[in-house]
Amino acid sequence: MRLELRPIRPSGWWLDALLVAGFAVITILLAAKTPLLSLDLAVRDFADAHRPGWADTLLRWCNRLGQGGQVLTPLAVIAAFFLTRARHTVRPFLLVIGAFAITYVTIGPLKIWTDRLAASEHVHAHPEYLFYADEGISYPSGHVVNAIVWYGVLATLLTGVVSPRVVAVIRYTVPVVLLFTTTYLSFHWITDGLAALLLGLFLDRLLRRVPWDAVPLGGRLTRAGWAGPFYDVEPAGTEAPLGNRV
Repeated sequence: MRLELRPIRPSGWWLDALLVAGFAVITILLAAKTPLLSLDLAVRDFADAHRPGWADTLLRWCNRLGQGGQVLTPLAVIAAFFLTRARHTVRPFLLVIGAFAITYVTIGPLKIWTDRLAASEHVHAHPEYLFYADEGISYPSGHVVNAIVWYGVLATLLTGVVSPRVVAVIRYTVPVVLLFTTTYLSFHWITDGLAALLLGLFLDRLLRRVPWDAVPLGGRLTRAGWAGPFYDVEPAGTEAPLGNRV
């Protein structure tokens, strides 16, 4: 059985190619010890010199919004649970499982492969190079990637449940906040966040392309009536999920 990918906007694979190429370019430039490292150091030093105590405390709480296992995954599971009961289909959980799988096989391996210390851990004159510190797991920023992917999942699950404006705030606002907080608190170098932004957008587009309603679920769930569509069925008077719009 061949699954047909869902349409997303912007359509085509050109934007995906640009996102992957941008991530690769940043990684290569950092590994080659280019002036990007000086930019990292300048941003880190500026943040450290202009961070009052009240801002530090506030932004640390905001930064918790990007914690995958402690915040984002449970929120997505809860949303999927209620939608599963409301629409009598287990398919909302497929999106959650897909998000967990795609972040698990990308973020962790990239962090281990690049071996970069966090901005707050580095005490020398220049930022830590990639492929250098065995204990480094800073690149790319997991908080930023998780924010884009998981808040994208929440936005899709809640489309038709809350207003389009709220959906847009969920999808776009938190990733921007996380990019700022992780940099301003020196948890990450600015290039960690920029690379994560590109990677997260690419992963989000991949997830939105998957035809979750067409994934085979087996005869038992089908006979029990729990394998019906999710994207193409919504309560009366509501809009179809984002992934269903061309």
